[in-house]
Amino acid sequence: MKVRRRPYRGPSLARGVALLYRRNKTNGTWVLKASDGHGAYWTKAIALADDFEDSDKKSVLTFYEAQDAAKRLARGDGDGSAGTAPTTVDGALTAYRADLIGRQSNPYNADWPRVHLSSVLLAKPVALLTVIELKRWRDNLLGTMAPSTVNRLGRCLCAALELAAQHDERIQNRQAWETGLADLPNAQQARNVVLSDAKVREFLTSAYGLDRQFALLADVLAITGARPSQAARLRVQDLLDHPTRPKIMLPKSAKGGGRNRAQKKAERYSVPITVALSRKLKETAKGRAATAPLLLQSDGSPWADSPGQNCHRDVDQVVATIGLDPAQVTMYALRHSSIVRMLVKNIPIRLVASLHNTSVAMIEKHYSKHIDQYGDEHARAALLQHEQQSGANIIGLGR
Repeated sequence: MKVRRRPYRGPSLARGVALLYRRNKTNGTWVLKASDGHGAYWTKAIALADDFEDSDKKSVLTFYEAQDAAKRLARGDGDGSAGTAPTTVDGALTAYRADLIGRQSNPYNADWPRVHLSSVLLAKPVALLTVIELKRWRDNLLGTMAPSTVNRLGRCLCAALELAAQHDERIQNRQAWETGLADLPNAQQARNVVLSDAKVREFLTSAYGLDRQFALLADVLAITGARPSQAARLRVQDLLDHPTRPKIMLPKSAKGGGRNRAQKKAERYSVPITVALSRKLKETAKGRAATAPLLLQSDGSPWADSPGQNCHRDVDQVVATIGLDPAQVTMYALRHSSIVRMLVKNIPIRLVASLHNTSVAMIEKHYSKHIDQYGDEHARAALLQHEQQSGANIIGLGR
């Protein structure tokens, strides 16, 4: 055989599985070729051939040993039953989704990577992933989404692959995703869009004109500063109606995970709301059970764990109506605006953090250090005006 980069076709070992041989100047290489089940194939070098040295049954294999190794890798150990088949990227995402649901977390984190992965990558065993192909996949996303979004997507895939490695001892290539899916540098840009109180009022007025149920969700977010996922889990019994001091018992978000994530999400904390909002919520909840969802969609169904997936078109329409850019302003702008509103009104930072289910450190990191960008009108009102304005039509009166 001539030395060449393209491997020579070997025997077909099973449907969609073949052994190839690459002729090199030194030891040849055994290459596994396997189908992804969708008309495409992936290949992986599995060992050196025994051209110049005897087989060691690990890194150097005979022709017959290479066939056995290829079948085990492509179909599983032993008899190749489904229970011992190697975990594919698709299987890792499926297991990760089940794990998220079991921990009462959002399964979207497992569904999102699947949308952007090719059928070839989805069908590939996790144990065969390489740094180069994962890095290439990550870098190719840069033309379609922001670097910070690429980093978040990469972390979701990393979590699925790490879970697979914890449950399958054959997966020993953690470096593939730790290096190939490493965060892009200088990608974390603050997107804490803060709206003025006037713009928040315009947002809510436009929302009520579009869809009352969507507007009630936005109203709760604007008044409480809650995350959309928290508001979606509100129950009728969480509304503490009072003539002058109404409150809502918001469920915690349990951000940061941990083994007590489900316990954290079951906890509630008190947040004051306006009398007007309390009246609207009481009216919409009339006749429903105490444990029923407080906020519903216009068709009567509950909001999903991430309401933004259901109402992003309404948000875009409202944002455009009030003269802002839908690519920049999301529902989270209502939360950011609530936090900043309290900070500029001198509410103690510890109380602001508690009311928004976050920490003082996060407030300092994302808001307090940049408060000068948001408090211009408050600071301007305190400026010393010691010179008369030019053109002022003020006339002093005589005694």
